[in-house]
Amino acid sequence: MLKLNKLKPKFWDYEDVAAGPHKHLFNFRGIWKLAVLLTAGVCLVPLVFMAAIDYRVTEQAAEAQILENTSRLVSNTQRTISFFLEERKYAVNFITRDNTFESLNDPDRLAAILEHLEDSFGGFRDIGVIDALGNQRTYVGPYKLEGKNYSDQEWYKQVLTKEVYISEVFLGYRRAPHVVIAVKRVFWSGSFYILRATLDTERFNRLLSQIVVAAQGDTFIINHEGILQTPSKSHGEVLDKISLPVPEYSPHTRVYEQRGSGGASLIVGYRYIDETPFILMVVKNKRELMEPWSTTRLKIIGFLSLSIAVILVVILGGATYLVNQIYIADQRRIMTLHEVEYSNKLATIGRMAASIAHEINNPLAIINEKAGLIKDLFLLKREYAEDSKLLGLVDAVLSTVNRCAVITRRLLSFARHMEASIRPINMDEFLHEIMGFYAKESEYRTITVTIDVADDVPEFESDRGKLQQILLNLVNNAFAALNDGGHLKLDVRRVKENFVSIMVMDDGCGIPEKDIDRVFEPFFTTKNQKGGTGLGLSITYNLVQELSGTIKVESQVGKGTTFTIVLPLRLEKRSTGRDESLTGRR
Repeated sequence: MLKLNKLKPKFWDYEDVAAGPHKHLFNFRGIWKLAVLLTAGVCLVPLVFMAAIDYRVTEQAAEAQILENTSRLVSNTQRTISFFLEERKYAVNFITRDNTFESLNDPDRLAAILEHLEDSFGGFRDIGVIDALGNQRTYVGPYKLEGKNYSDQEWYKQVLTKEVYISEVFLGYRRAPHVVIAVKRVFWSGSFYILRATLDTERFNRLLSQIVVAAQGDTFIINHEGILQTPSKSHGEVLDKISLPVPEYSPHTRVYEQRGSGGASLIVGYRYIDETPFILMVVKNKRELMEPWSTTRLKIIGFLSLSIAVILVVILGGATYLVNQIYIADQRRIMTLHEVEYSNKLATIGRMAASIAHEINNPLAIINEKAGLIKDLFLLKREYAEDSKLLGLVDAVLSTVNRCAVITRRLLSFARHMEASIRPINMDEFLHEIMGFYAKESEYRTITVTIDVADDVPEFESDRGKLQQILLNLVNNAFAALNDGGHLKLDVRRVKENFVSIMVMDDGCGIPEKDIDRVFEPFFTTKNQKGGTGLGLSITYNLVQELSGTIKVESQVGKGTTFTIVLPLRLEKRSTGRDESLTGRR
């Protein structure tokens, strides 16, 4: 809490009770808040707005790039698979055109053809010739399929109408997943036969597995019912039903976004492979694809946060500084007005003191003259000259007149010294003259006053009136802090070579440590209940500055306070402009 209080500006709790209807003009906290809000609004709103636009545009660009990359991957993979299937379909079709039915029914010839296909294209598992009744007449391959009838098989029914048919993956008689390429060859007589070749699905699977998909993506093939034709990393094995819906038909590559079964956002790209029952699917995890964008997003947010923090620090610091300068200028104005009023009061007191002294001196002179005459008359007659009591009364009158004369001379001296004048000052006489104003009070309150001027302190040149005002203020504060029976000491020493030190020391109540740094601030006082205005030490500080000197204070609560003034032995004439900070005096 104490640290926060130190950060709080001086003007924060200031309230000008004398502002009247113009109080809002001196609401420095309100001015500060308005300056901060307006400046922050002008600076931060465009910054946040542009950052939000950049954030959204960059995010959309990243998403568009992901969709484009996925679309390109699907299209390229579709072309690869289509070429793979078309190449083998045309090869089988060419065999039916290049060979007679009789030659194809020769097992050795058929075996040679299978070997040539495998050497030239690869991916063929077996080959067989099927007659118009659906019976397999000749077969070359690892399975025992001679004599099998396929008339009830779906692929057989399809090839009868399409003449060239690529089947989906199915188990068939061999009870193993496989793909069939079947070509129907019609004779002149109207009869026909079917040359059927089986593709190696492992080769098919390897073809897809070689495709690199980012973000743990998955590339697989399904049929029109959503049955997997190739293994999938996330959706099951061959002939399993995928959890995703079957995409609608499109002659072109399409990419869309949808939620997966676990709630994850997926990027799905697909393409129907022409003249086949296959649909190529590419599925990617959007969150992982957006990982590079997430890094960029963090950088944008970090940069925005840092920018906002720097702007706010600059705004808060700048607004605080500017409002503080306004506050200081206002305090200088108020202090100057009070100093003018204070100086006018002192000048009025000086004029009144001179007038009163002159008015009192005239009757005092008459009293002194008449009392002296009476004493002379008494001394002429023996009976009165020997009356000690009567002469004692006359001497008491003369003594009282002399005492009054001393007081009036002090008043006249005080009045004369109100005007600025640089003249030699004897510190011993000067201090005794000042303490003469407090003689009665110190006697009444039994306050012991000690004046100690070192022998090596010479007469020095300074403004007598200002120095008198300085010491009167300090002594007055000391008397206010002292209890009856206290001690006050005025100590004067020569320091260095060209300076003199004046210390005003008392053993009064002291100043709390929290207030020690504020005693020279205008309007700060610890004597609110005793009529203090808080201007005495502030004016004293300025007067010391005008005398080219320095002043500092040391104090302990319950032990006393020491004010130390250091003045040059020779006062140089200089400008009395006051540029010191009103809130930073130490």
